[in-house]
Amino acid sequence: MKKYQAALIVLVILIADQTLKIWVKTHMMLNQEFLITDWFRIHFTENPGMAFGMVLPGVWGKLFLSVFRLIAVTGGVWYLNRIIKEKAHWGFVVAVAMILAGAIGNMIDGTFYGVIFSDSYQGVAKLFPAEGGYAGWMQGLVVDMLWFPLFHGFFPDWFPIWKGQYFEFFRFIFNIADAAITTGVFIILLFQKVFFKNEPDAEKSVETEEAMTHPGVI
Repeated sequence: MKKYQAALIVLVILIADQTLKIWVKTHMMLNQEFLITDWFRIHFTENPGMAFGMVLPGVWGKLFLSVFRLIAVTGGVWYLNRIIKEKAHWGFVVAVAMILAGAIGNMIDGTFYGVIFSDSYQGVAKLFPAEGGYAGWMQGLVVDMLWFPLFHGFFPDWFPIWKGQYFEFFRFIFNIADAAITTGVFIILLFQKVFFKNEPDAEKSVETEEAMTHPGVI
């Protein structure tokens, strides 16, 4: 795969991710919801921390997370460039590009959104408000909105541990960047045997073939 093809994948995901986030931020109040279908909703929420609601407390925790994202993105760019040069399997390059795009998308939120947006608590946020943003550099919140509550109900009384408790699948609210990261990881896990062929075995088979072709050579 060529570099421009990988860059195009990253760019398309980033444009889709940021377009939807900016639209939600500038058209919806926090916790406002649009019902697309019973199992697909646009529900505006903001994530102060990492995936699945994990939070690093305080301003320093937010700064640490933003710096970590920046380092991860820098490493991701280097690694993507490396595997393209090494002519890695195109599917692996696509998966890494998706993960990188997702990381950049959420990094943009954490780095810039606190400065360029007003908060979404009192009303719909403004872009570049005259009074300034709701937080400082690298202290922004990640915008999430995709919610797929496919089915819900209560565990039966015979079910261990959670008997009688309410459950909902899928209860997590996420964004396009999160989806790109998750999809990229799943692609690598599912096709790892295709992406990472055992090169030593391949070299050994070549040596064996040469030995059979030239049996007198030691």
